Amino acid sequence: MTTPLTDLVRRERRGFLDTLGSLSTEQWDEQSLCSGWRVIDVAAHLAWAPVLGPAAGAVAMLRNRLSVNRMIAATAVGWSERGRTRIMDQLERNLESGAKPIGMPTVAALADAVVHGIDVRRPLGLTHPIPADALGPVGEFVLQTPWPLNGVVGGNAARRIEGVRLVARDVEWSRGEGPEVTASAEAIARLLYGRPVTPDELAGPGAKVLGFRL
Repeated sequence: MTTPLTDLVRRERRGFLDTLGSLSTEQWDEQSLCSGWRVIDVAAHLAWAPVLGPAAGAVAMLRNRLSVNRMIAATAVGWSERGRTRIMDQLERNLESGAKPIGMPTVAALADAVVHGIDVRRPLGLTHPIPADALGPVGEFVLQTPWPLNGVVGGNAARRIEGVRLVARDVEWSRGEGPEVTASAEAIARLLYGRPVTPDELAGPGAKVLGFRL
C-alpha cells in the first residue's frame, strides 16, 4: 500500500524537528552541506520558505536582482536571526498545516524535508534512514524537474546519472539504463540533489563512469 505524500511529508518533517530538538547550541551553528548555510540557516529556510507569500516573495526577488538562488540563500540567513525558538515553533506549524512553497507540488515539501535533513545531519555525524516510499517520489521529482527550474533543486540530476543504472542497496529503488552503480539511499539522494558524494560510496561496473562526474 502506497503511503500518501502528505503523510510522508509529516513523517519527514517530524523527523527533522526531532533532530533539531536534540542539538546543542554549538551544533545549531555548525556548517551544513549547503554552502554558506549553518544548521540554523537550513532550519530557518524550512520554517519560512513554505509560508512566504507572493508579495513578500516578489520583494525578496527584487532585493536579490531577480535571482531565485540568491534570494533563497539570503532569506534563509536573514530568517535565522529570529532564533531557535521561533524557528521550531514555525516548523511545528508547518507540520500541522501542511504548508508548502507557493506554486510547488507536495512532493517538493517532501524533498525539502528529506534533503535538507541530510544537509543538517551528515556534517554532525547523525543518521536518518531514507525509506523507499520517500526516495521514490523525491528521486523522480528532481529527475523530472526541467531546466532552468532544476537549478533550484541541485542541478541537472538526469544528466548526472545518464548512461548508468543507479540502484539503492538498502531499499528497493532503481533508475536509468547502463552499467549498474549501487549506493545507499542517502548517498543517492545526495547525488541527485547535487550534494557531495565520494567515489568510495559507489560500487558496481558503472561506478567509475559516475565517479568522474562527482
